[in-house]
Amino acid sequence: LDEDLNRFPYVNGDLFSEALRIPAFDSKMRDRLLEVCGFHWEKISPAIFGALFQSVMNARERRAKGAHYTTEKNILKVIEPLFLDDLRAEFARLRDLRRGREAALRAFQDKLAGLNLFDPACGCGNFLIIAYRELRALEIEVLKALYPDGQLNLEATALSKVDVNQFHGIEIDEFPARIAETAMWMMDHIMNNRLSLEFGKVFARIPLKAAPNIRHADALETDWADVLAPERCSYVLGNPPFVGAKIQSEAQRAQVRRIAALGKSGGTLDFVAAWFIKAGEFLRSSHARVGFVSTNSITQGEQVAQLWPVLFDRYGLEIDFAHRTFAWGSDARGKAHVHVVVIGLSRRQDERPSKRLFSYDDLNGDPVESRHSALSPYLFDASGLGDRHLVVKEESRPLGDAPKVVIGSKPIDGGHYIFERAEREAFLASEPGAAPFMRPFVGAEEYINGGDRSILFLRDAGPEQIRSLPAVAARVAAVRRLRLDSPSAGTRALADFPTRFHVTVVPDHPYLCIPSVSSERRSYVPIGWIIPPTIPSNLVFVLQDAKVWRFSLVTSAMHMSWLRNIGGRLKSDYRYSVGLVYNPFPWPQISNSDRTNLDALGQAVLDARLAHPGVKLATLYDPDVMPADLRKAHRALDLAVDRLYRKEPFADDRERVEHLFRLYEQMTAGLLARADKPKRGRTRKAGAGGTAAGS
Repeated sequence: LDEDLNRFPYVNGDLFSEALRIPAFDSKMRDRLLEVCGFHWEKISPAIFGALFQSVMNARERRAKGAHYTTEKNILKVIEPLFLDDLRAEFARLRDLRRGREAALRAFQDKLAGLNLFDPACGCGNFLIIAYRELRALEIEVLKALYPDGQLNLEATALSKVDVNQFHGIEIDEFPARIAETAMWMMDHIMNNRLSLEFGKVFARIPLKAAPNIRHADALETDWADVLAPERCSYVLGNPPFVGAKIQSEAQRAQVRRIAALGKSGGTLDFVAAWFIKAGEFLRSSHARVGFVSTNSITQGEQVAQLWPVLFDRYGLEIDFAHRTFAWGSDARGKAHVHVVVIGLSRRQDERPSKRLFSYDDLNGDPVESRHSALSPYLFDASGLGDRHLVVKEESRPLGDAPKVVIGSKPIDGGHYIFERAEREAFLASEPGAAPFMRPFVGAEEYINGGDRSILFLRDAGPEQIRSLPAVAARVAAVRRLRLDSPSAGTRALADFPTRFHVTVVPDHPYLCIPSVSSERRSYVPIGWIIPPTIPSNLVFVLQDAKVWRFSLVTSAMHMSWLRNIGGRLKSDYRYSVGLVYNPFPWPQISNSDRTNLDALGQAVLDARLAHPGVKLATLYDPDVMPADLRKAHRALDLAVDRLYRKEPFADDRERVEHLFRLYEQMTAGLLARADKPKRGRTRKAGAGGTAAGS
């Protein structure tokens, strides 16, 4: 080489394995390069590359790929309970030994050097980078304990044994995969400098002999064992992509269904679930532990009954630790776009006896830790359950004697029958004869936040009436065409009846309205009565002939705790469901005197609302401005409903849902036992077109 170039140390380490064209510099570029070379880069974490990369990604592309930058604080929420806390505790114990201390510390350093970490959705490598930094920092503490006075009997280059080749990853895009590799070397250099400062000797790994193993590939189409042999793996970790079931591409949906193998229905799993299932397959021949970030959709709602039996039963996994729902700082500014959980898993034979659970009173704050012997997939204490793997399945009818709740009217009209206020006024100005068929139309948005929508309800309109109203007839024809063009056979069949709704629920007396979606900020979903002729939309649920005491049960803190923990979410909002929230709910046994008491307490809530005329429910139930009289009425009601379940007060929602879950287990166990019993009765012979059946 040229003598000037030969003064630089040889690097290697595959960093320059590909030929790179040397750029043609001008003076401006040279000045810029010298300027950045003068910056103190050692104070900058290489993890910042993840934020930089995300900031230049197209927002639509980022959403499609489910890419979310992970802050260092949130990475530590995964790696600390996964392995770092245990390693630090082990080091603290060994450091205080009186006998065999040096040998134990050297064996511990060898243990650190023998760990292999794997991130199968590594992006720009932030999890690997921070994990490497923390392991190197712990190793430095070990070396300081071995050489307390900084006196080294070894060459500095022989000091550190933890190296970048212990870190493995898969990334679907090449550019972030290369960033991950480079950032790992940068972190290696930073930690080498830190070690040099600690001992006053230069520690450098040049030429580089080891390299991180970052595979540019689709993790869902790759055999993870080709990247890292399962028996060599110590920990699987990371932040797999968040892509909801409804916004997945066809290719993504096909991948999830193939990996989950749930049968004909295919399931409705989010994209992230595929990484959990692949991890379960990987752990079949490994003693590794897993720590993943996930959207909280896999710990509540319909996905729980789809995913967790696969993890528990097919792969024999257990939950070792978990962070309950918290707000995710997903970009460089820490702005939260999603609510997530962290879940740690291990094989059943390797599970820890004490499970760590981190809970958040403030979703943007710090957690409170508790310890349990078992955790439910809903991320609460399962030690009181006979089956810690119990999941809530959708029920087609209430488990108890509660009345049936139905969905509101669903027109499937393409909006032709629905009018905002201005549209309605303009329509009736040109077609005044349509006024008798125009009815108020209320969904969750209108009920909670106010609004003025109407719908054409033509069930009682005869052919001649419709023909005499040209503007109405035009809308009927438009609905018929829309339904005929539908890919759904059921909708096409409905085209023969264009004046009918797909679902028709038109009560003729006051009915209880339960909004399908409500803000997660509210302590209570605003529930109440609607008076005809208002028609409920399919975005609310309807309970007809409801008494005030039934309203009291549905609006209570007990029922709300079930909704928050078992029901699904729409983004971060609570999503009420008949099949998961109302029907499986363990209703209490109540006497006539209990009903009378609940009638009075429920009416007090309704009266407190009426004391603020003209105020929207959204405002009344805003936790920042909720009126004191309304809050007081709800608390009195909550206390009375709580006492129907047990005498001792509940400390919080988590205690409530744990109690309810034990009741649910008892109720469903009874149903299963009855279902398993052979039916009694006479048997009739099969007749024409029939089969033998119990009478």
